[in-house]
Amino acid sequence: MIVASQLRAGAAIRFEQQPYKVLIADYHPGQGKMGGVNHVRLRNLDTGTFREQSFRAELKLEELPVERQTLDFLYETSGQCCFMNPETYEQVDLPVEMIGEQAKFLEAGMSVPVEFVEGRPANVVFPEIVEIAIADTAPPLHGQQDNTWKPARFANGLEVMVPPFIKTGDAIRLNLVEMKYMDRAKPKAG
Repeated sequence: MIVASQLRAGAAIRFEQQPYKVLIADYHPGQGKMGGVNHVRLRNLDTGTFREQSFRAELKLEELPVERQTLDFLYETSGQCCFMNPETYEQVDLPVEMIGEQAKFLEAGMSVPVEFVEGRPANVVFPEIVEIAIADTAPPLHGQQDNTWKPARFANGLEVMVPPFIKTGDAIRLNLVEMKYMDRAKPKAG
């Protein structure tokens, strides 16, 4: 059991006989006789639907264990991403909707941690920051103000806003959580 005030993003719980993954938890402590409240965003692991819920701080919920396995991404087909356990060769499919926009950053052979709840895949854990090359953007602009950014496209089709000095072929560091440019990637030492 876990007290609602201790719920954090990444936890898994059973609520109203349904398994949920906590995506966002925003705890507000109470004042005086008013108890605290934890506002959470949940994803139902059976249906894939989302739910906003507020729990009183002292409410006890059943916590489900979250197991992590490192799996290799194989391919995507008809809305499913196929992963394989490199030790047992067992394959697992996850719907693209469950992974979200970050699914476009998966590449064949890439090893990623996958979280399992009650033996079912529940989430793919991506690094917070990745280095990725710009496939297409407008030529660098010199002498322009730094506060004017331009769109840049990756090979996977996603776009992000970058500073004017970034050019096609440059590698950047991208915050995958917020899908925002961080800085130019450092060249790899050879």
